[in-house]
Amino acid sequence: MTMAMCRARALVSFSKCKPTLLSPLFHFSPIRRFSSSQFESVGFIGLGNMGSRMVHNLIKAGYKVAVHDINCNVLKKFSDMGVSTKETPFEVAEASDVVITMLPSSSHVFDVFTGPNGLLQGGNLLRPWLLIDSSTIDPQTSRKLSVTVSKCILKEKKDHRVNPVMLDAPVSGGVLAAEAGTLAFMVGGSEEAYLAAKPLLLSMGKNTIYCGKAGNGSAAKICNNLAMAVSMLGVSEALALGQSLGICASTLTRVFNSSSARCWSSDSYNPVPGVMEAAPSSRNYDGGFASKLMVKDLNLAAASAIDVGRKCPLTSQALEIYTELCQDGHEARDFSCVFRHYYSGMDEF
Repeated sequence: MTMAMCRARALVSFSKCKPTLLSPLFHFSPIRRFSSSQFESVGFIGLGNMGSRMVHNLIKAGYKVAVHDINCNVLKKFSDMGVSTKETPFEVAEASDVVITMLPSSSHVFDVFTGPNGLLQGGNLLRPWLLIDSSTIDPQTSRKLSVTVSKCILKEKKDHRVNPVMLDAPVSGGVLAAEAGTLAFMVGGSEEAYLAAKPLLLSMGKNTIYCGKAGNGSAAKICNNLAMAVSMLGVSEALALGQSLGICASTLTRVFNSSSARCWSSDSYNPVPGVMEAAPSSRNYDGGFASKLMVKDLNLAAASAIDVGRKCPLTSQALEIYTELCQDGHEARDFSCVFRHYYSGMDEF
């Protein structure tokens, strides 16, 4: 599919949207739009389970992509595919109009932006006008980096813009959604930058939600994962109790999904082996969202709660349970394995 066809489809889709009181972003406003031609060269840093699949979808959509990762073997795979590979984040920036990062933690993101050979190595001068971080990190780091980026100056003005912009745009959906191009993006930062970036994001996902100021995308993501962690514990506990009371997990799951207990952990990601063929629980909890990543995200939620003086007892309890899970050697298994290890008491699997 050519770039022109992708943009035409996006414009047709956009034209069909009807403004409502609940969708202010589709109302006519004096917000300045950027030229779509500025998205032709896309840099991508972080080629893990999520990032590598996101890059494939960018390529399918017709974007010219340059990539970087500290894993040389991964870089070689992309190079063998004909994708431009760069040795440093700075080289990616020099070759791109827009740069997307998908990295494991706040420290990794901070280093890629500000460390030696980082995106901002050139001091105040920056080529890409837009930097998009899709990593799951704390809102404070997102806001600090956004301020830092806004103080830089573009090497070449873009539609009268002098300073570059950063968006925090973490995703939900996991590896399967990254592969299928059905991710949901939670975006914080400039509204005009969000609107300009939306077609780019929709080449990797099916939903984008504008969350407000810088850092709000990151805040939305850690709140989403907190709710996901707690609901998984609740579903696992209820299913374990139900089995002990004599009702099979598949029957109880049907009850949940036809009643008020229905949630993502029951109807799409069931933690009991054999109930849902596509769920990690039916693959010995391999793949999916690693338990160690859930611990990382719960730590982010706990730290953010402390920052704003908010008591979050379920966050603390969930963090304790998932930390114990990782300490018992299951850090690489999908987080739904909490059912089998913690609630069923089965260490061997």
